[in-house]
Amino acid sequence: MLDQALRREFSGEILFDTFSRGRYSTDASFYQIMPQGVAIPRGFADVEAALAVARDADVPVTGRGGGTSQCGQTINSGLILDNSVHFNRILELDPANRRVVVEPGIVLDDLNRALKPHGLWFPVDVSTASRATIGGMAANNSCGGRSIRYGLTVHNVRAIEAVMADGAGARFGPVPGDLEGLTGNPSYVALVHTMRDLGAREGAEIARRFPKLLRRVGGYNIDTIAEGGHNMAQLLVGSEGTLAFFRRIELAVHPIPARRVLGICHFADFRDAMEITRHIVELDPDAVELMDSTMIGLARAIPAYRPIVGRFVSGAPEALLMVEFAGEDSKPLL
Repeated sequence: MLDQALRREFSGEILFDTFSRGRYSTDASFYQIMPQGVAIPRGFADVEAALAVARDADVPVTGRGGGTSQCGQTINSGLILDNSVHFNRILELDPANRRVVVEPGIVLDDLNRALKPHGLWFPVDVSTASRATIGGMAANNSCGGRSIRYGLTVHNVRAIEAVMADGAGARFGPVPGDLEGLTGNPSYVALVHTMRDLGAREGAEIARRFPKLLRRVGGYNIDTIAEGGHNMAQLLVGSEGTLAFFRRIELAVHPIPARRVLGICHFADFRDAMEITRHIVELDPDAVELMDSTMIGLARAIPAYRPIVGRFVSGAPEALLMVEFAGEDSKPLL
């Protein structure tokens, strides 16, 4: 039995009762899949033990953070490993070089609270920041409202230490254009060569077929493979846990802007609001977010939000565009 094998090697919690399995059978999506069991690792030794047991039993493993995914990415019929309880520390913080290394279970808001005294933040600011974990954000390549300024998660991950399905661990990070001197785990080196060969062989087809969109988060990031050098961590970002299990994630962090200005543009026609965004982005804003009349009506119906809507929304627009500019001085923003 899977639970009995786990108990011999695992120091964290092991939950195979029906109630616990039911709790982990859902996420923010409308899907539901009952797992065989749930394990809550206390550290990476537990993760390695669980992966080994699952590998021997031919059971799939899904790493889980806050369960905020909306397409069923955090549910599975196999073994769920919940990283959010114990596997959630900041391991290194280097403000001078604007880098931080974290475990995958740390929640975005908790990370940013720790960064704030240093004048820094991780700016992939998803709406579920109070629950979303960095591991989950890396797994699904989260965007956030300020992606036009800071990019997606894939643009802000420097390296990922991970373990692959066969148990081999590696640090996925930048690799040079010339791979002759590349050393390290033989399976990782072979993987780098395989991916570079893929990029060389299929580069033209990848360029032709991949959509030229900033918020393209479907599929693997094989378009990041470049002959002059690429970052292997960017291939893990967005892979939804199908390629490796994350151990440590190194992030690029950014200075918190000293000043922010928000413009709320009112539109009598929804289509006009959509159309004007292509011109607004040329002004180099930090964020552009749309709110339609349905959302405005719902906000007005909630007592806590009604005064805010009354203060900032005039009349009954069909849509709003909230446009944010940020910088060190207020004058250029106004």
